[in-house]
Amino acid sequence: MKGRIPRSFIEDLLDRVDIIDVISPRVALKKSGANYMACCPFHNEKTPSFSVNQNKQFYHCFGCGVSGDAIRFLTEYERLDFVDAVEQLANQAGLEVPRETLSPIEAKREERKRTLYDLMQDAARLYYKALRKESRVQNYVVKRGLTPATARSYGLGYAPAQWDFILNELDSMGYEQTQMIEAGLIIENEESNRRYDRFRNRLMFPIRDSRGRFIGFGGRVLDDSKPKYLNSPETPIFHKGKELYGLHEIKQSKNSIDRLLVVEGYMDVVALRQFEVDFAVATLGTAATIDHIRLAFKHTSELVFCFDGDEAGRRAAKRALANALEAMEDGRSVKFLFLAEGEDPDSLVQKIGSEAFLRMVKHAVPLEEQLFASASEDLDLNSLDARATMAKRLAPLIATIPDGIFKELIHEKLAEVTGLNRQTIDRVYRESPSDEPAQATDHDDELASYIADAYGAQNVDQEFTHTRLSDNQLATLRAIEKLTGCLIRQPSLIGELPPLTNLPESNHSKTLTNLIELLSQKPELSSAKLYGLWLAKFDREAADQLFNHESLVAAIPDSGLQSEALGLVKFIVRSIDRSKKKQRINELKQKSLSELSSEERNE
Repeated sequence: MKGRIPRSFIEDLLDRVDIIDVISPRVALKKSGANYMACCPFHNEKTPSFSVNQNKQFYHCFGCGVSGDAIRFLTEYERLDFVDAVEQLANQAGLEVPRETLSPIEAKREERKRTLYDLMQDAARLYYKALRKESRVQNYVVKRGLTPATARSYGLGYAPAQWDFILNELDSMGYEQTQMIEAGLIIENEESNRRYDRFRNRLMFPIRDSRGRFIGFGGRVLDDSKPKYLNSPETPIFHKGKELYGLHEIKQSKNSIDRLLVVEGYMDVVALRQFEVDFAVATLGTAATIDHIRLAFKHTSELVFCFDGDEAGRRAAKRALANALEAMEDGRSVKFLFLAEGEDPDSLVQKIGSEAFLRMVKHAVPLEEQLFASASEDLDLNSLDARATMAKRLAPLIATIPDGIFKELIHEKLAEVTGLNRQTIDRVYRESPSDEPAQATDHDDELASYIADAYGAQNVDQEFTHTRLSDNQLATLRAIEKLTGCLIRQPSLIGELPPLTNLPESNHSKTLTNLIELLSQKPELSSAKLYGLWLAKFDREAADQLFNHESLVAAIPDSGLQSEALGLVKFIVRSIDRSKKKQRINELKQKSLSELSSEERNE
């Protein structure tokens, strides 16, 4: 098996290749000041917002938010995977791609994942063939209004009503049953020591990641059995909170994606495609997560969430709304489409046709309207008390919106609806972090002063004050994310920062720790090279997630990044110290006075 491409080679390759030479044959660039501009190749637009900086060897679209280096451009524009993009650039530069020898542990991990991808692809083929042999299931597909061409384009299959169909078939192909268990295709009953197929007598929907690899399945019953849908469990290659069903198929059929319609079921996606509504994706048996939303925004600037109009649909909309706010950078749009109770996109589009359905999508409720409607649904806004309550409910939600014009417009809208001036609203933010009543304490005031000291009093209201009465850790994690953004935008800052230790356990902390370790070894890295090295060390998803942090500090000028980063470090250190003290106080409080030693009483 081939080894990993050395980081040093990727760094050298990006040094040798000019990003202008890579992009200009594919996109019509025009010189504009220090940069080159063009209409973005990744979304439809009339005014150029796609900027390429030759000095930084980096591109960024101010419309849809895509950004990256020459390697990233090829992976997105040519739909190549990372290795193919590196090899194409190396060939252009006249270089041969070297390979590192993987350690035994790394080689075993890579081989394990590769085997799971192969296994899932073979399983998809087996289910696909089984559908072609089962006229009963083919008739069911036709009755649902799907043509054979549509079924083929999504690779629909059938899991026979047998306990060991996939087990026996994959076993005959040389796969181990432990691998089938790890992939979620078979279940092991430890009590009876019996192994059997997870999916039986179900219409099968293969799930592919954005690179087209088979990673999981969704199975739908053909009768009234329960559960109606059964999904693959979490596996080393499948994480349902991070994947969108149908996204790969859309990418294959479109050069750019104007919008994505987020629905709840696999059948909804396929049925809509049948009616030429070819921009629908589905969450995989879970509510729309922030990872779903960030993944979608990598490919478009507009999302429309489609929910049933019942109570469950409204709850799902509230979760999607809360998560979407965190990703609402300027230039992005989120809307909500509610269907009548009992309707779903599949049934509705067949009833009213694609033209009427598309009109409904076009006139979906904008996020800002849904935000205010949700916060006031049980309130009479003619009452001053009700308006104050709404402001308190919205405070923690609005605080999660990234700084920018959209956030300011939401502030203005809140002032207009409530009749409160901005100063009063800011005070409400400070006093009301959530719907739950909270009492101010000395601890809260001291935490607030730490925040003000670290960020400057003018930033307190917009950034962290909404957390000061509830969770010091939340503010710390937010600061860790922003510090990560500072280092991505200006990697040389690493030499100006004091050491950071004992970070709270979280994915954000792990990311920052890995970033600091890499930059400490290579402080001269540019942002573009950093992206390439992160791709080599992890994968494209990890690199994209890392560079998403840059948007958190987009409003800060280059000249202010150093003081911002130092302030963040100061705040993080103080917060960690405060958490330790609070933990120690809680430990002492568990004892009665008689149990405390004299030293503990003094403490």
